[in-house]
Amino acid sequence: MVSRLPTGRARIALVGALIAAVLVVFGVWRLNQGSKPELGATTSASAEQSKTTGTPAHDRDSIELSDTQLASVKVEPVEEREFPVEKEAVGSIDFDEDMATQVFTPYQGRIIALYASVGDDVKKGQTLFTIDSPDLLQAESTLIAAAGVLELTTRNLARLRELYKTLAISQKDLEQAISDQQTAEGNLRAARDSVRIFGKSDAEIDRIVAERTADPTLVVPSPITGRITARNAAPGLFVQPGVVPAPYTVADIDLMWMLADVAEADSPAFRLGQEVRVRISAFPGRVFSGRITTIGASVDPNTRRVLVRSEVNDPQHELRSGMFANFAIQTGPPMRSPAVPLAGVVREGDGTQSVWVTADRRRFTKRTVKIGEPRDGYRQILAGMQVGELAATDGAIFLSNMLAIAGNQ
Repeated sequence: MVSRLPTGRARIALVGALIAAVLVVFGVWRLNQGSKPELGATTSASAEQSKTTGTPAHDRDSIELSDTQLASVKVEPVEEREFPVEKEAVGSIDFDEDMATQVFTPYQGRIIALYASVGDDVKKGQTLFTIDSPDLLQAESTLIAAAGVLELTTRNLARLRELYKTLAISQKDLEQAISDQQTAEGNLRAARDSVRIFGKSDAEIDRIVAERTADPTLVVPSPITGRITARNAAPGLFVQPGVVPAPYTVADIDLMWMLADVAEADSPAFRLGQEVRVRISAFPGRVFSGRITTIGASVDPNTRRVLVRSEVNDPQHELRSGMFANFAIQTGPPMRSPAVPLAGVVREGDGTQSVWVTADRRRFTKRTVKIGEPRDGYRQILAGMQVGELAATDGAIFLSNMLAIAGNQ
């Protein structure tokens, strides 16, 4: 087979293609060489860019701010503060059942009128309700009769004494009259005492005797000063002593209960008499004081929790039964730890907590820390920081956002 050499025009096209290929390879090589910065160029270029354009210089966990951006960040040294060692639990407010009194009628009868409603604050001796009492009517009738007999025997004795002076009667008749009069006096005293049991005063008893009129209205007062927590009475209802439900229940509200279920693992830290600081959702910023009075004797098999009951002082009668509350109990001596304002701690997306530290007040580095409980606007730092280090106490979230934006560019 005979091969032919390319013609002049084809030879020129082939040479041109080879030259173009060489130029492409050379251009790619030069491009790669130009993309590599000289040693030390990155930091200076980034810093220059930060100063001139306002774009922060950064690496994976650090960021450098411009003068304008620094105005959004407040830097302070980390302080050492005192944090109490406490256990906390949630619960609810209830009436002190030890100081709650069920108010029954002392005698049977039908309710005539009611003078208090649920939620009313009442004083000791204040009338709660009245009943039409047949027992009181009987006692007053006996009182009126005894008073009449005494009056009769007294007049008879005076008459017989005058007759005895003229020897118109024997001494025996006089002595019998004296005995009858003394018996009548005793019966009247007993009748007065019987009426007094129903709550009638001496003035009221004297009026009954003077007017010879029986009043069957029995007044049932509150035995203590407190608040009406239950009412199971209505006009016309027949009530009897000791028959539940009681017409009224009155609770002393100077002390309230806080009932809480604490975790089984925390229960050994609680002791009777421990001081309790109670915070109520309805009163933000307020702290009520109390003490533990009862710790449950058993663990709930379903929730694995133990009942803890505390008495809470409420001299202003502000607390209401059913209010949501939480309490904190100091279980050890206070701990001194580094502390950062709450705005200086950032919760990351993975659940960790971080703060931003700096040495020159311009370049900030994110540092993961272990935090404790908040107290008075500060967050306890258990690990990751030392007292005296400079940290962003305001604007930490701004730094985190800037790092995220820079990382996405």
